[in-house]
Amino acid sequence: MARHRQMVENVLSRAGVAIDGNNPWDITVHDERFFARVLREKNLGLGEAYMDGWWDCRRTDEFICRILRSQPDVSLKAGLKYLPLLLPGIFFNLQSKARAHIVAKRHYDLDNDLFLSFLDSYNQYSCAFFDGTADLNQAQQKKLDLICRKTALSRADHVLDIGCGWGGFAKYAAETYGCTVTAVNISSEQIRYAAEFCRDLPVRFIACDYRELQGRFDKIVSVGMFEHVGWKNYRTFMQVVHRCLNDNGIFLLHTIGGNESTRVCDPWITKYIFPNGMLPSIAQISRSIEGLFAVEDWHNLGPHYDQTLLAWNCNFQKAWPGLQVRYDETFKRMWEYYLLSCAGAFRARSNQVWQIVLTKYGTCQPGCRF
Repeated sequence: MARHRQMVENVLSRAGVAIDGNNPWDITVHDERFFARVLREKNLGLGEAYMDGWWDCRRTDEFICRILRSQPDVSLKAGLKYLPLLLPGIFFNLQSKARAHIVAKRHYDLDNDLFLSFLDSYNQYSCAFFDGTADLNQAQQKKLDLICRKTALSRADHVLDIGCGWGGFAKYAAETYGCTVTAVNISSEQIRYAAEFCRDLPVRFIACDYRELQGRFDKIVSVGMFEHVGWKNYRTFMQVVHRCLNDNGIFLLHTIGGNESTRVCDPWITKYIFPNGMLPSIAQISRSIEGLFAVEDWHNLGPHYDQTLLAWNCNFQKAWPGLQVRYDETFKRMWEYYLLSCAGAFRARSNQVWQIVLTKYGTCQPGCRF
């Protein structure tokens, strides 16, 4: 046990983290089994040990940030034990049409009240744009308007929203710009809420997989959905968008991205938060659009997600007294670890957020601005 503790202490010390130290990013260990578990199960064990109450930290986000920035050696990286978790993502299409509904059932259909308790007034479950504001509601509206301006949205446009969430973008675009919106999603709970949220607006919601899309649209947006497409389907997704976009149209993709190409996701995130999710790299996105689109603009909003996640966690903590009648303490620790560890990952710049503006070849005229 002492040897395991010493090994973990050595790794943490290189990140400037102490055990039972005085800094807010230092950790307090409540169960000595923590050390062997982390060495044996790596980041999966770290997250599960937090859920089990084996350790605490006043600033979990900063702890994770420091660990990621220190680039811990192989002793804390996934080993052979995790091959069963990694190999399916390499050899099988985990995001096929038959499997695409898994993440909807296990995450997005979880409970509308849970999500709406910590989101903004437009129910945006994606990175906000804190441009000249520290207020989450204002920052999310700035993000929505940024998307509308980048796509040169107008009243005459028919917009396709792929993966529409709770209908926030559709509502904002229809109310503010007067356009018509067709929105698609595979989450029954989100569709049900969104239809009521956008009642009496020129917005139509369709429950379908993106691969089933038909029709032609002036503008297409996809916000926070591409993370569920999977590397085997990136090209298919882009081909569908190309087919549905009018020749002089504009497509905006808003997605979390990774610094390196991968075919898997973090084991803890995969098990507890986003089944079968994975983050695309610049190279993977670039390959998926070859021969289909020209890149007009590539904007990195990554640092804004750190602030977004902290705001969500603050709201979640305030809402917890009303949620605890339905969720136990383990769920609370799981959810706050999810929000805070992701905030730390974005602060460390391990993860990015990209808004990419794409057009078909030859359709951008001189003077176009995005």
